[in-house]
Amino acid sequence: MTSEPAPVETPAREPRLTVVSGPAGVGKGTVVAHLRSEHPDVFVSVSATTRPPRPGEVDGEHYLFVSEEEFDELIDTDALLEWARVHGAARYGTPNAPVLAALATGREAILEIDLQGARQIRDTCPQARFVFLAPPSWEELVRRLAGRGTETPEQRERRLLTAKGEMNSMAEFDHVIVNSEVGQAVDELVGLLGL
Repeated sequence: MTSEPAPVETPAREPRLTVVSGPAGVGKGTVVAHLRSEHPDVFVSVSATTRPPRPGEVDGEHYLFVSEEEFDELIDTDALLEWARVHGAARYGTPNAPVLAALATGREAILEIDLQGARQIRDTCPQARFVFLAPPSWEELVRRLAGRGTETPEQRERRLLTAKGEMNSMAEFDHVIVNSEVGQAVDELVGLLGL
């Protein structure tokens, strides 16, 4: 009489940090919000920023809105994984404690950040997965950014100037997802995360 071999347990997959970046207006926030609603077990970091809230934004949900002094304190106490001054104006940064706690509990973690922040994370956390969200065309990016209606014409021009440089950085990323349609972009991101 032979006995059945003991089942081999597959080791649990290690959670991984995923950085989603791309130019302003490409739809990073929309894609990540849809992913979060479909997969609430994925941790999505909430960035701190010194810019004022836009209409409808909720402190602690969309961003952690802080003063310049509070942001300085976060830097001085090494409480940020990355930070940068974006578009020559406000500062943005990723508080490290929530991200590290999520990974420690086995959750996938996503950072939706700008190119400067992504480069900092590449230096400090090279094992992270880096995803560039690209527009289907430059004209579509301009249309989307103008359609948001959240910036003055001067701010929009500054963001478009920054976006030109960001579009040239795609080769720095592990994966590129063209955001032609939100559902398609979310599906591609879900596939990369292995969810």
